[in-house]
Amino acid sequence: MHIIWLTKLLLAHLLTDFIFQPGKWIESRTRKHFQSPHLYWHIGVTALVALLFVGYEYWKVVLVISVTHFFIDGWKSYRDEKIKYFLLDQAFHLSVIIGCWYFTFMGTSDLKLAWEKLNTKNVWVLVTAFICITQPAGILIGQLTRGWRTQIPNSDSLGNAGKWIGIIERIIILALVLNHQYASVGLLLTAKSLLRFNEPNRLEVKTEYLLIGTLISFGIAALTGIVALQVTGR
Repeated sequence: MHIIWLTKLLLAHLLTDFIFQPGKWIESRTRKHFQSPHLYWHIGVTALVALLFVGYEYWKVVLVISVTHFFIDGWKSYRDEKIKYFLLDQAFHLSVIIGCWYFTFMGTSDLKLAWEKLNTKNVWVLVTAFICITQPAGILIGQLTRGWRTQIPNSDSLGNAGKWIGIIERIIILALVLNHQYASVGLLLTAKSLLRFNEPNRLEVKTEYLLIGTLISFGIAALTGIVALQVTGR
């Protein structure tokens, strides 16, 4: 029951924050902040949907979510349109929902039990593996491909884009390897090759840089996954 309850609140948040909130409401809130009538309309819709989903008996939870949602959205209206503020905004909302769920259904003993289940060798190995293939692996690849990158015009912008592409692709590859989906890794490599190397008017050095960087990135992610599998015995 408590998982269904949490899922309903998460669904209510997704509906009210992304689907039932017109763009003009967000523009009005950005211009007028707490004086925007659309902010209050949004909070009203948020409260109504949450109340419909979880029921009147949890009206106190709906009240907490509505009040915190009001101040979080009001705070965000003063921030610039940057990804970090969007992520912070969503993190605050989700923290409130999870907090309400915890204090409604859980206790200290449940938290201790959850920690005991998570505090295992396999969990720590997997967390370390995923952290390893993000920024640390990106720095290593950047050092290994420095000689090619310095010969490419606008290499800084290329490197910034490649950094995020690389992190995402390594996460996908590691997840595939951990689930023994090796054929999918080959398919991903083929798809990326078609997209990245079939460009008109490309520099030879840029092609070499992308090819070597891609192979190193894929290799690090795959090797990390294989080591994690061996250590965890999966």
